[in-house]
Amino acid sequence: MTDVRFDVVGLGNAIVDVLSRADDAFLAEWGIHKNAMNLIEEDRAHALTKVARDPLFTSGGSGANTIAGLASFGGSAAYIGKVADDELGRQFRSEMEASGVPFATSLLKGGPATARSIIFVTDDGHRSMNTFLGASVLFSRNDVDADVVRAGGILYLEGYLFDKDDAKEAFVHAAEIAKSAGRKVALTLSDKFCVDRHRASFHQLVRNNVDILFANEEELLSLYETSDFDEALEALQADTAIAAVTRSEKGSVVLGDGEPIAVEAVPVKEVVDTTGAGDQYAAGFLYGISKGLPLEICARLGHIAAAEVISHFGPRPAVSYKILAEAAGIYA
Repeated sequence: MTDVRFDVVGLGNAIVDVLSRADDAFLAEWGIHKNAMNLIEEDRAHALTKVARDPLFTSGGSGANTIAGLASFGGSAAYIGKVADDELGRQFRSEMEASGVPFATSLLKGGPATARSIIFVTDDGHRSMNTFLGASVLFSRNDVDADVVRAGGILYLEGYLFDKDDAKEAFVHAAEIAKSAGRKVALTLSDKFCVDRHRASFHQLVRNNVDILFANEEELLSLYETSDFDEALEALQADTAIAAVTRSEKGSVVLGDGEPIAVEAVPVKEVVDTTGAGDQYAAGFLYGISKGLPLEICARLGHIAAAEVISHFGPRPAVSYKILAEAAGIYA
């Protein structure tokens, strides 16, 4: 059996984020759904990039953000995803490797450009994502490095991959490899509209292949098609071993063997940008799980990371999560 070399192996859409400030009038003018992920074509991606005010280009993608955050805690991780052989693709690879995360998936040549997400952040801190999936969705089962998957104690899967059939097949293939190797599989539902599009498939995955599920409150309610939070929690607890449901400033609710555990959010002086909040919560939680910490402590680590990332512009840590965790008295 392959030795465990990584705490977590992430698999997701490899995307470069383009962050810009905007107001509600701008969103209305461009027909952008606020605080959601909007899928767009390449021509609209170029148009939105052109009108973005003082754009910041930074490697992103939900799963990749989580893996970078886990590395900031001091965890060991690898990432699998698809970028093109272009400037943004090379930036993505360079930034992942600079954070200590191996990223060896072959570059796409002669196809669409590297994926980008143009994210407009309003004054209330909400982010409206406009995502051109580009090269990321040409990820296929042939890009799944089985040895890397087996070398991770936990395989972390990004729900956004379900938007294209080849990537969805690769997603399921990777989960099967992990389960056959006795590894844990974690899934993030990613976005309410993603759940709406793939509810039946997510139900099947959660019930049969997933050991750890991440969702926010809106995604959870959509998954079980209810407006009753407690009812949705009860259904989720019956479907999976461990789950963490984030509720913004209300903190999170963690499900395990016993009663649900409510964990308070870490106070933030000013919410600057909520991009990456859920991703970094998952980073802290997964780091804690990989080190065998109690679920409540895992959630506290998640909130420490989420509070840090929403305090500045951009989806990845600006300071060491390891240092923040130790300052809070959490060691692993």
